Amino acid sequence: MACNATNSAEQSNLDYVDPTIGSVGRLLEPTRPTVQVPNQMVRFTPQRKDFLDDQISSFPLNVVSHRLGQVFSVKPAVQPLSAELWRTKMTWDHDLEVNRPWRYSTYLIDQEVTVDFTAGKKTGILRFRFPEVPHKSILLDVYNPGAARWEFQEGNVLTGMETWQGDVKVYLYGMFSAAGEHGVLENGQPVSRAAVSGEGVKAYVTFPASVQEVVLKYAISYVSPEQARKNFEAEVRDRSFDELAEEGRKAWEKVMSQIQVEGGTEAQRRSFYTSLYRCYERMVDVTEDGQYYSGYNKKVNRDERPFYVDDWSWDSYLAHHPLRMILDPAAEEDMLQSYVRMYEQSGWVPTFPVLFGDHACMNGFHSSIVFLDAYRKGLRNFDVQKAYEGMYRNATAATMLPWRNGDKTPLDDHYYEHGYFPALHPGEKETESKVHHFEKRQAVAVTLGNSYDDWALGQFAKDLGKNEDTALFAARGRNYRHLWNEEKQLFMPKDKQGNWIMIDPKFDGGMGGRDYYDENNGYTYMWQVQQDIPGLMALMGGKKAFEEKLDQLFREGLDRSKYEFWSKFPDATGLVGQFSMGNEPSFHIPYLYNFTASPWKTQKRTRFLLETWFADNIFGIPGDEDGGGMTAFVVFTSMGFYPVTPGLPVYTITSPVFSKVSIRLPNGKTFRITANNCSSVNKYIQQAKFNGKTLNTPWFTHDQLTAGGHLELEMGPMPNKALFTNT
Repeated sequence: MACNATNSAEQSNLDYVDPTIGSVGRLLEPTRPTVQVPNQMVRFTPQRKDFLDDQISSFPLNVVSHRLGQVFSVKPAVQPLSAELWRTKMTWDHDLEVNRPWRYSTYLIDQEVTVDFTAGKKTGILRFRFPEVPHKSILLDVYNPGAARWEFQEGNVLTGMETWQGDVKVYLYGMFSAAGEHGVLENGQPVSRAAVSGEGVKAYVTFPASVQEVVLKYAISYVSPEQARKNFEAEVRDRSFDELAEEGRKAWEKVMSQIQVEGGTEAQRRSFYTSLYRCYERMVDVTEDGQYYSGYNKKVNRDERPFYVDDWSWDSYLAHHPLRMILDPAAEEDMLQSYVRMYEQSGWVPTFPVLFGDHACMNGFHSSIVFLDAYRKGLRNFDVQKAYEGMYRNATAATMLPWRNGDKTPLDDHYYEHGYFPALHPGEKETESKVHHFEKRQAVAVTLGNSYDDWALGQFAKDLGKNEDTALFAARGRNYRHLWNEEKQLFMPKDKQGNWIMIDPKFDGGMGGRDYYDENNGYTYMWQVQQDIPGLMALMGGKKAFEEKLDQLFREGLDRSKYEFWSKFPDATGLVGQFSMGNEPSFHIPYLYNFTASPWKTQKRTRFLLETWFADNIFGIPGDEDGGGMTAFVVFTSMGFYPVTPGLPVYTITSPVFSKVSIRLPNGKTFRITANNCSSVNKYIQQAKFNGKTLNTPWFTHDQLTAGGHLELEMGPMPNKALFTNT
């Protein structure tokens, strides 16, 4: 298990990527083995419950949005046509399935059909290899309610349209490699016909018994049927399956080779590179020939820059966006400009921007933090003034209610006036009709999250010379203090009169604690002040008390059975004491020891958490991964540093799992980390240097990183308790 093990010179980083890692959720959603080109529109994964499910219901031609649905169902059949076939699930064998980022293959045991898939940017190729049987068909279906269409045209051409999420039209243009007899399912019976329109439409193609292999090349468009055909002509008409797969492999090879590691165990390299692969699932570029469909103005728009969608900022602001600012700042700038376009088109900066518009989800306006973080790291190729305008409007006119969009409510006005979001007493009837029936007010979480957002906006105002705004939002950035309860030594809810609501912060608040917190309890939200850690430390009574509370967090019991606790807090997975590795608000917490007199505890905790919760198997992701939101934590932490406070362009240090890490930067330079004598036992930093000079604090800056710096660590088996104590 030594960190100084060497890799084979012939081994590609892609060899360590296993998309099935984490494909069985601990309690909630699993992570899917997605096939796509990095950050591109067409995504594919077989439809099944998770990796334990030995039946596949269908193969989608596109996953339109991460966990929000797919379009155009396709499946093979080797029986005489009947309505039942469209409902029949297909049994597969785990050992006969191939999952790679750029291609997929499985063997359907009952049908004896091999199915292969590979992806282009706006295209895909499905290949079906049939046994020698008299009946060979491909069945077509749709996943979503609403208008849909299938049509067979001359030259083995297939076109289609499916309505996704109520109003988004998705267009298909495809071509089969073999001719067949086509038809539709009407009143439960197969009927020979070239086209069908309506809801839930089903169609089929039946091939002669002599056909052994059928290839379906296709393209997707969100713009028009004509654009779908153009995408087809540009990407797949003249490419074979193997040629497109090779292009996809090269695209993945490029991004996977940007970070090189030496040492570590096989399992650590598999976890690391699979996590890095996950970070390229989103956002996705939906631009087609300089135009794109936007759900923010419900129009096809033209732009010389790419337009990206599919981002869940409550998850991704913590580590996913900061990682991309290192690896591909130009793409990050395009993504931020996409946010600006969304604001221009809709009047609001979105929180969870997807194809149909803003998927109002979770709480907070954390894109404000991302904009500030990018600006301070030198990323300026987006409309900075327009971005600030949108952030300001969100912070002064939009409701902060969880899972809601739109204008502010009386509860928001209360926040502006009194500095906290008011909560209800247990059993008290809701007074605001816009409060989500399930998500509730989340009053403490909303106050803490928006304090960070407001701090970010105040810092942005300061950098842009907007003095009045600086003062306003700097004060609002300290709003977290209004909910600190000295008696409980936690953040607690208050009612609108300013009276404390003395709940049990470990278990009260309904499902997921949503009356007061969100998905986690008060022990997690005790630490949600990344923007002012010295201020939080002062509330807790100083550095020593802060450290003691951190220690206790990892030791604090549930005070009830796991069954009872998780029946209320199913998101709080990956538990160590009351610390939840499986949910995003916890990610920075192990790094808070670097603010105390015991930075060695950060090294201890992060190594333990990686080893315990991120194994290289189907259970190897402890919570909802959310398309890079969680696995970016693994990438950073495995390398040995982390951005505790996005918005401050500095990184803090922990124990790398690799003896050497090198990041090839877009500016032509290389950032290096060397961990001499690193091993599973030698996990503690004995001495640190940056560019040959002794490092006395566990910090380095983004500028030092992008200049091609070298962090050199001497590792040993015992903590050096005198190291980094000048924090």
